[in-house]
Amino acid sequence: MLQKKICLLGAFGVGKTSLVRRYVDTIFSDTYLTTVGVKIDKKMVTVGAEELALILWDIAGEDEVAAVRVTYLRGAAGYLLVVDGTRPETLDTAESIQRRIVAELGQVPFFVLLNKSDLVEDWALPPERLEALEAEGWIFHRTSAKTGTGVEEAFLELATRLAR
Repeated sequence: MLQKKICLLGAFGVGKTSLVRRYVDTIFSDTYLTTVGVKIDKKMVTVGAEELALILWDIAGEDEVAAVRVTYLRGAAGYLLVVDGTRPETLDTAESIQRRIVAELGQVPFFVLLNKSDLVEDWALPPERLEALEAEGWIFHRTSAKTGTGVEEAFLELATRLAR
């Protein structure tokens, strides 16, 4: 059985922990708890005929004071950048994290989860910015940790890509 380390990164409060809980335990809580350091979970998936253990590293959020430690990504097969669709500044944070990862580790497979897609009326990400990043090769998935929309599909697509 293959094991693949996947890291979740992004600004504080974008829903990284909620996405992991939705994916691993199929639950959602409105209570916000700050992740300190890193929290590790495991999820078994089947990709084709292959059994795969996803080791999910939920890494504490980044803000102006505390930057994500790229060293947490050592040994990662891939990662998910999480953005809060109602807070455009979290896309800036994701871009900053992505630049640092490429500078320190080179190219590592990643997807971007545009979380909180259930809050359609509060959506604030400029489409032209997303299109520009797509032109650079960024792959976006709209997700909602609250409703579960897109969560399973995003993780499974990354697992499928990593199993190749």
